[in-house]
Amino acid sequence: CFMELRQLRSFCMAARLHSVSKAADRLEIGQPTVSVHIKKLEEEFGVILFDRIKRPIQLTAAGEALARLSSPLVDGLDALLTGNVIAQQEGPVTLGAPHDIIPDLLVKPVAQFRKTHPSTPLSIRSGHRNEVLQMVRDREIDLGIVPGRDQSSDLDFTSLLPYERVLITPLGHPLLSKPVRSFAEIAAYPLVLMEKSSYTRSVLESAFRRNSLDYEIVMELQHMDSVKQYVALGMGISVGPRLALREEDSADLGVSDLSHLIPTDQIGYVSLAGRPLSRSVFNFQDILERIFRE
Repeated sequence: CFMELRQLRSFCMAARLHSVSKAADRLEIGQPTVSVHIKKLEEEFGVILFDRIKRPIQLTAAGEALARLSSPLVDGLDALLTGNVIAQQEGPVTLGAPHDIIPDLLVKPVAQFRKTHPSTPLSIRSGHRNEVLQMVRDREIDLGIVPGRDQSSDLDFTSLLPYERVLITPLGHPLLSKPVRSFAEIAAYPLVLMEKSSYTRSVLESAFRRNSLDYEIVMELQHMDSVKQYVALGMGISVGPRLALREEDSADLGVSDLSHLIPTDQIGYVSLAGRPLSRSVFNFQDILERIFRE
């Protein structure tokens, strides 16, 4: 994981103002975002930078040392950015995300970005999770917003929110009468799933194979909205992300928790480790963190 300028910027501002909340106001980002930036620096250096018991907060000895070194650097780099010396300061932003993330997760941050940065070009590409990760590696996109924490050394993953899978059935289905205790109970019914390369389907089929279970997929579709429609018609049951469910779906669908069978994962944004990103991309990252962490 590489230390980022915005993390140092948050630290230096909090050190200067002796307040995380005041630093957030000055930088025009959320207070939780500033806290996360400082926490990441502490993890990177293996030290505590602030004495948080005292009010206002005070720098520790390690924090004072980092502030002396980093404050002139941050001020100088910000001056360069303000003076348009860095050519990519307000460059375009290119995102990638799986098909079910784009309608369910990206609408709000994209709307906010278009409102606050109307002149910055923004484009979005879609693909399965592994395809999006490859787009990041090939530098075809700046950020990938994907489910599932990635441990690859060449990618940086920043968590945004939990990614929980649930059982989706027609109303009145027998599996709704009690908690689902095994994958065998799910495999016993016809399945309506996303297409083969989708993340949740890969996780589910891996579990079936580990348990030597036979199963029948009666439909495979490209979008969770289509999956929900055919489940409601009684074609079968499904397993999908909770974030794909809306309040109005309760009129036609039943939902059962599966976190004891499929551990809750994380959705986050992924960038290529060590790749310089434009200020515009950092602005979009800050919007993502402000929306989903606060």
